[in-house]
Amino acid sequence: MGAVPPSGRRPPPWEQLASLSQELVSKLLHLHFRDDKTKVSGDALQLMAEMLTIFVVEAAVRGARQAQAEAVAQVDVDQLEKVLPQLLLDF
Repeated sequence: MGAVPPSGRRPPPWEQLASLSQELVSKLLHLHFRDDKTKVSGDALQLMAEMLTIFVVEAAVRGARQAQAEAVAQVDVDQLEKVLPQLLLDF
């Protein structure tokens, strides 16, 4: 993880991680487009990469909290399934 800034507060987890690559996001988006000619601007790809990064980190954090609440040592699909409905509503 990154160094703690002088303020003593750690940045949010999504700021500590590298964003998903725009190439990966582009491939994911194009898998679901009906028209092969559909284009996505660089700004839209950057925004989607940031949103997906935040979504993945938030899912991991919520899954970890659920695992702690259940007193289990490892996050499993079960914990992610329990937090997914509210996570989707929040996004």
